[in-house]
Amino acid sequence: MILQHKFVETIPDDVPYGWLFVSIKYKTAVHKCACGCGNEVVTPISPTDWKLTFDGLSVSLSPSIGNWNFDCRSHYWIVNNEVVESSKWSDKEIKLGRKREELRRTKFFGKHKPTRQTKKKGRWK
Repeated sequence: MILQHKFVETIPDDVPYGWLFVSIKYKTAVHKCACGCGNEVVTPISPTDWKLTFDGLSVSLSPSIGNWNFDCRSHYWIVNNEVVESSKWSDKEIKLGRKREELRRTKFFGKHKPTRQTKKKGRWK
């Protein structure tokens, strides 16, 4: 399956099947599940979630899309606008995957703690 992509400011209310909408402003990509179940898949774009690659012609998302909260539990990659099906994950694999995601977030935010700026003598520090 090939997805058409479109860069938009805001995601439309009705996302048609076969389209991937990308909002750079809101750091989000949205599409209908590739299995055809009709569920809307939201992929936040951030250092701890998904990475979006645009090569001038097509888009890719990494890591894979695992719809573990949907009844379909579909699992696939989006590579150069193409949906590449992947193997279904067992409950154990899903649990381990979620644990890895949480560790990745903890590691990232542990290294990138926000700093509080204070104004001192007319200058921001």
